[in-house]
Amino acid sequence: MRARREVWRLGAALAITLLMTGCELAPVYRPPQMILPASYQGDGPFVKADPAEQLQHGPWWHMYHDAQLDALESQLDAANPDLASAVQTYVQARDAVGEARAGLFPQLGLAAGVSENKESVHTLFRHTDGSLQQASNQYAAALSWQPDFWSQTRNMTRAAMSDAQASAAQVASARLGLEMELASDYAQARGLDEEHQVLSRAIGFYQTAAQITRMRLADKIASGLDVARAENQLATAQVSDTDVLARREVLEHAIAVLAGKNPAGFRLPPQPAPRMAVPQIPPGVPSSLLQRRPDIAAAERTMAAANAQIGVARAAFYPNIRLSAVGGFEDSGFGLASLPDSLWSVGASAMLPLFEGGLRHAQVQASWSRFTQTGDQYRATVLQAFQQVEDNLVLSSRLADEERQQSDALHSALKVQKLAMQLYEDGIDNYLNVTVAQIAALDAQVAQVELHTRRVEASIGLIGALGGGWRSTDLPLPDQTLPPTNDAIARNSAALATAPAGAPATAPNVQVTSR
Repeated sequence: MRARREVWRLGAALAITLLMTGCELAPVYRPPQMILPASYQGDGPFVKADPAEQLQHGPWWHMYHDAQLDALESQLDAANPDLASAVQTYVQARDAVGEARAGLFPQLGLAAGVSENKESVHTLFRHTDGSLQQASNQYAAALSWQPDFWSQTRNMTRAAMSDAQASAAQVASARLGLEMELASDYAQARGLDEEHQVLSRAIGFYQTAAQITRMRLADKIASGLDVARAENQLATAQVSDTDVLARREVLEHAIAVLAGKNPAGFRLPPQPAPRMAVPQIPPGVPSSLLQRRPDIAAAERTMAAANAQIGVARAAFYPNIRLSAVGGFEDSGFGLASLPDSLWSVGASAMLPLFEGGLRHAQVQASWSRFTQTGDQYRATVLQAFQQVEDNLVLSSRLADEERQQSDALHSALKVQKLAMQLYEDGIDNYLNVTVAQIAALDAQVAQVELHTRRVEASIGLIGALGGGWRSTDLPLPDQTLPPTNDAIARNSAALATAPAGAPATAPNVQVTSR
């Protein structure tokens, strides 16, 4: 009967333990809601946004149809050290999930000890048999478990999983930022190549003009002032061309570093024709932006982690209960595996905080404050994202108008330059008007090249502001944030090092198989 009562008592204790472990102290998490407009202002007041018109999922730089850009972007994942460092941050976040989750399971350990002890002959109350030397050999197994009565460990695990998801989104955001920086530097380099061509043509034209003024001076048709003006114009154009080449080399170094190469051994061949095309970029609807920006996803996951931390702080008000058991054998010799030499111990401990000077209350208030702060940061991230989209939409639209206007101005400037030179050669006009016309024509050509480059950069900025084809579904699921095995880590590292060209720029690139 006593044994039966003990069994019932143990069963009741286990049932109560299981019921208590279902206690949830974290608030119910609801993703933040924001009132969003029906369409982007930069689209114009009468543009109807089609939800299907969105960036394609995958390598967005293919929209520019540039083989050199494709080759450079494809090297980014495997070669850029900043991106590799960001990936390791995500790996560490997954390890933190494993550390938090380990508290859900009992802890089992083995212990063994061998000791030889000798007493002094003057030891007080020494053994009556007169022995001075004793041996003790033991081995035992220890089991301990802290039941998660108040979901403290589960909330810590949820918080770590949300942090890991936020880290994965930050990796995607870092990758997108590097892709945009590389594409922008490349667009500027291409623009400088075209500007160099413009200046080279102008230098050739100015050399011809300077030669004409020297011939006219030799024939005493023109003055030395005309020669000086022509030579000054030629030298000024040569200085501008040298400056363009210097800026182009600096950009080449920046591109090399982004591609993970030493600038000393990297060369970006000039690509004179044709100029980079500006793609048509569908912005989609504003509501979809929340699922297309990795930084917004990271902010939302950080908010979810802060919500779970409130439950962790609340659980500190309740008793902390630990169950433990130890069993093994001990003997003065080596005949340990026998029942008379066995030992065991079973126990439970509980600790309830009563007075700590307001420590627990302060911790709960701090967790609520952090949750509120992450909500404010989320809203700030969303507002900044919409600002970036609107800015680049406006820039793309206005710069397109500017480029068309500049094309008309260039046509007129070239016509004036040609007429001024003809009038000078016919002796009807002086060289001052030729110089003015040459300056205006060159400035118009350079301005058109710079405007087109700015349009390409604005399109790159718009693609980045829209998330670069990323989707929130690219985030790893909570269970996928568990730390991998060593073999999986090795496979993942090899996969990252040999990423195929044009691989999607999404968070799953940093995922590995979970346990």
